[in-house]
Amino acid sequence: MSLDVTLVIDDCEVFWANITHNLNTMAMECDLYKALWRPEEIYVRHAADLIEYLDRGIQKLVQNPSHYSTFNASNGWGTYDNFLPWCCRYLEACRKYPNSRINISR
Repeated sequence: MSLDVTLVIDDCEVFWANITHNLNTMAMECDLYKALWRPEEIYVRHAADLIEYLDRGIQKLVQNPSHYSTFNASNGWGTYDNFLPWCCRYLEACRKYPNSRINISR
């Protein structure tokens, strides 16, 4: 099981990323779960709306890697070392395509 995020402009996919659901507990701990897995619940529909959430969550991850690493999946599928760069790439794409629509498949 995994989370697919896609940024779309005029029905054209400009960014796509996939990450394991095993990281949802880590995402909850750094306040990124709703922003990543359920953006519609916090009225996030466009990339520009997501930037602030990603900024704050990434700051939390960077400030305390040892804490967040305790949420690594025991099977190795979903680690801090995967999650932080994934979030950073997503943030970079949101900044590049702020008017894009966010599509989530979970």
